[in-house]
Amino acid sequence: MRSADFERVLGKPSRARSNHFAVHHLAAMPSKLPKPARLALALSTAQGELSTGDAQVAHSPVEELPPEGAWLGVVVPKRHAKRSVTRSLLKRQIRAAFEQQPLLPPGLWVVRLRSPFDRKLFPSASSEALRAAARAELQQLLGRVLNGPRKA
Repeated sequence: MRSADFERVLGKPSRARSNHFAVHHLAAMPSKLPKPARLALALSTAQGELSTGDAQVAHSPVEELPPEGAWLGVVVPKRHAKRSVTRSLLKRQIRAAFEQQPLLPPGLWVVRLRSPFDRKLFPSASSEALRAAARAELQQLLGRVLNGPRKA
């Protein structure tokens, strides 16, 4: 996803929230990537002769991606997770939680960390306790996403 896609998705109200995370969804495809001339030339190996034998198969353009699918974006700001170890751990937990949910509606999904985890409860930046707490909260949040809209 590009930054324009993040802006489009985050411009919509959150679909579900928990103490630490918010999930945003937009039923749309990612914006198309521009085709730089350098990339087109770099991928056109089938045009020239190679000393290694047969010509290689050229890559398919990005525009030929399947229209159905779920794209995931993750936002973990430094103001809520000061240490890079913690940010990486939370990003991995978010991606893992979404990989285990094949029933998500297609579109653009963004999960953002909306408040920090208490450092008094989780003093280690990458503790198993923090990993388990994030995993449990994300599973509960995704359960609410799949069961319907958030009730106010």
